[in-house]
Amino acid sequence: MSIVEISVGEPGPYGITIGPDGAVWFTQVRTGHIGRLGDELTWHQLDPSGGPSLLTTGPDGAIWFTESQGNRIGRIDGTVTSFDVPGGPFGIAAGPDGALWYTAMHTHRVGRLTVAGEVTEFALPEGSFPSMIVAGAGGAMWFTLNQANAIGRVTVDGAVTTYPLPTPAAGPVGITRGGDGAVWFVEILAGQVGRITVDGDVTEYPLPDREARPHAIAPGPDGGCWFTEWGAGRVGRIGPGGDIETRALPDPASEPHGITVAPDGTVWVALEKGAIAKVTGK
Repeated sequence: MSIVEISVGEPGPYGITIGPDGAVWFTQVRTGHIGRLGDELTWHQLDPSGGPSLLTTGPDGAIWFTESQGNRIGRIDGTVTSFDVPGGPFGIAAGPDGALWYTAMHTHRVGRLTVAGEVTEFALPEGSFPSMIVAGAGGAMWFTLNQANAIGRVTVDGAVTTYPLPTPAAGPVGITRGGDGAVWFVEILAGQVGRITVDGDVTEYPLPDREARPHAIAPGPDGGCWFTEWGAGRVGRIGPGGDIETRALPDPASEPHGITVAPDGTVWVALEKGAIAKVTGK
């Protein structure tokens, strides 16, 4: 396995995704930038205090992102436009209905934003602190409820169901749809990876290091999922059957947050210390 770190200057890389252009896009949470890493590194300047967090490719082919401190959701397609959204928007994902879906951490809601900027929100349990969100099987959106110790599901018409986790105070954060059709997530406080079926059946897989504080998770092209261990400076992979491997990053204090996997299997990781890691091979 080869791990190369690419410096981006200032600390703060947090969310990361592969854009429709094949480039690596990432948020710079501390300085209010969106970065694009292609043949060269380019920047889109936002409000420096906006706190850009997570990002995704929208149904319109543009890059969409949340600004948790600025209470906005932004869109990049050559230029930057934004929409005011209350409640500390954090997670964001394209839905099966042609809209963007997001979590509002501070108001404990999940929202739907059309590409024209129309907002609809749906209430969740008070104090649940919804975090990341993903489109799952069955035409619904799935999300983590960090403080409610549960995984949530919302249909496109707003019907919400929650599924409690077996491990108390597990603190789920990152979530993704795996190659097996199930939804996979990580528990930052319990040091585990979880899997939930469309019927709500949950399986948890303890990490070798239960103190590693896994943060984000993304599917790979081979049926497994890759995840970051924020507290240990590592990346890991879990296979469809639950087998786990981890690899140390060059700097154990690099604070890996977001993770994404390109179609060719290259793993890209946002390191808050101020770099993007490129992981290739096994």
